[in-house]
Amino acid sequence: MSGRIDGITEQDIAEYLANNPAFFERHAELLGSVQLTSPYGQRTVSLQERQMEMLRDKIKGLEGKIIEMIRHGQENVAIADKLHRWTRTLMLTANAGDLPDVLVGELKHQFLIPQAGIRIWGAADAFAGLPFTREVSADIRSLAGSLTLPYCGVNSGFEAAQWLDDPATAMSLAMIPLRHGATIDAFGMLVLASPDPTRYTADMGTEFLQRIGELASACLSRLLPVR
Repeated sequence: MSGRIDGITEQDIAEYLANNPAFFERHAELLGSVQLTSPYGQRTVSLQERQMEMLRDKIKGLEGKIIEMIRHGQENVAIADKLHRWTRTLMLTANAGDLPDVLVGELKHQFLIPQAGIRIWGAADAFAGLPFTREVSADIRSLAGSLTLPYCGVNSGFEAAQWLDDPATAMSLAMIPLRHGATIDAFGMLVLASPDPTRYTADMGTEFLQRIGELASACLSRLLPVR
């Protein structure tokens, strides 16, 4: 079909019917007499039945969206619970020198992170010699200071990967700078790693990792010299 009848297009007809709903009140018999092919097989159905099928499809679509919203809501609650437990554990850690190990260990446990590591530079003298104060290069300090957002992506031989127990298996990384308040300079960096190259990618959202960094920074500020 060309879609045109004696100068009248299907669009003209559709617009007329949309703008004149009383047409079907005046010609109610059409609702039962017009036969359409059902998308569910080759049988023919009335206009009313076809409309009901369309409504059922729409309802199914809405039900699917509601289920998805509920699932996302449940996932968000689960993440919030894990974050709460992680934060609570940090707050209950009395010995400041234990904080980096507790922070990393609980992150791995709560969020199923295969590997994680941390370094802090400029810590108070009381913590000298502890693993998290091991020397890092000027390059890694510069990198941490330049990050306004966590870095997520492929591990292309970053120095921070060497802080992990098994650097060779770290295919993707998230590197999170640690800052005291709103200062520009970073006083450390937290690195998360996975053997899955798609777990941390350049196009992923970093809002949650930013919150992790803010909480970690606030907690670990106890390790810095009193100003």
